[in-house]
Amino acid sequence: MLWKHKEEPKEEPVVNPVKEVTPVSTMPHEKRIETGPEVPRGTVAHIGKSVLIKGELSGSEDLYVDGQVEGTIELRDHNLTIGPNGRVQANINAKEIIIHGSLKGNVRAVDRVEIRKSGSLVGDLVAARVMIEDGAYFKGSIDIQKGIEAPKTGEPKKVEVPPPSESHPKYIGAPVEAKKLI
Repeated sequence: MLWKHKEEPKEEPVVNPVKEVTPVSTMPHEKRIETGPEVPRGTVAHIGKSVLIKGELSGSEDLYVDGQVEGTIELRDHNLTIGPNGRVQANINAKEIIIHGSLKGNVRAVDRVEIRKSGSLVGDLVAARVMIEDGAYFKGSIDIQKGIEAPKTGEPKKVEVPPPSESHPKYIGAPVEAKKLI
């Protein structure tokens, strides 16, 4: 053959290795706040940013407040979380209270009160455990009481009356007069 056609080596197309792609959601991400280990507790009621509640608030489920509440909050056996946008002016009685926003009022927690770094509490606090993060604001008094119970609504409070002292013998066995105030 005169004209021997010399074959040139064929270039093989370069194939880039395919990387696995994680599907991307077009849904906006919800901002989550770490509140510690999550424990499934059933339903959580949510008060949104634009909601204002004035009066007495009570319930038998956990509550997340990101709006405004003025009055009292009674959640004896449940948890209250005040979100970063939450503005609360109330006396609160709950099992556990976590504060990311602003709270003005006295609080009583059977278990614990946490004031996170973005949170502030102005008022007196009674709880078995208290945690205040660096950067949080607190003004008031703290009373640590182990094994406290939430007072039951409508139940009369028990008041301990000390026994009469011997230094005041004239009061022992003296008749008691009741006067009606008009």
